[in-house]
Amino acid sequence: MKLQTSSSKVALMKTRTIVLLFSCIVLTGCKTSKYSISNSSYHEPGKVGYPTDASSDAAFQYRGELSEFDVLGISRGEVASESEINRALDHAKRVKLRPNSSILLIQSGAVFPDAPMVAELEKHFRVSTFSGIPPTRGTFHAYDNESLDAESYSRSLRFAAARGGNDIIVCYWGILESETENLATKTISWVPVATWFVPDQKQHLRIRLKLALVDVRSGDWTVFSPKAFDSARLSTSPRRGATDQKQVEHLKNLAYPEGAKELVRLYSEVALAE
Repeated sequence: MKLQTSSSKVALMKTRTIVLLFSCIVLTGCKTSKYSISNSSYHEPGKVGYPTDASSDAAFQYRGELSEFDVLGISRGEVASESEINRALDHAKRVKLRPNSSILLIQSGAVFPDAPMVAELEKHFRVSTFSGIPPTRGTFHAYDNESLDAESYSRSLRFAAARGGNDIIVCYWGILESETENLATKTISWVPVATWFVPDQKQHLRIRLKLALVDVRSGDWTVFSPKAFDSARLSTSPRRGATDQKQVEHLKNLAYPEGAKELVRLYSEVALAE
């Protein structure tokens, strides 16, 4: 009986401690950061550069993003006459995907596109995958790695797609915007009772996608962005990385189906099954 009373007191003390700590949770400051979905491993707030995995082959490490100019074949700073602009407008055609279209799918910054995006598009089209590693090596801070000749790179990309029997190139970029708020419990990483952890940070995370479609035969293109998705989670220091990655995967699983759905709705003759 005495032992039971003692256990009850311990449980009551633990409950009171948790209630006290949670009652004093207030925001004490926040840090923001942006990084690519192709570089989505855990980022320590306030640190710059690309996280690297020493156990990974160098060929699979993140080296920056493809430039839109390269993918679309636009030379930055190129001067065009009014007649050239009007001629391009007169001959431009809307990019369309047919039910039997074959897509060359590229995720900017990644050797392979993420499997969930491939799976979503394979519901409607034939999909081949292609590397999204930029043509020139990225710097420690740069995300846009433009080649010296954007038109030449775009043509080589279209030629690769044509050799593979693909009539449309789909390249997509994704950005994760993170805002981390420190809580008043930041100074306490754990309660002095085993396995009782107290949240000391709240992370708001947003994912935004941008997709470019390029007609392999004509070079005509279009770009669109589906709606963004947000989430927020409390986390503790010992489990911060795991919590962050679950949050990232959750947002990708929301954004990829939406991106594929919008692509089909806007540019395809395929009927969406409701």
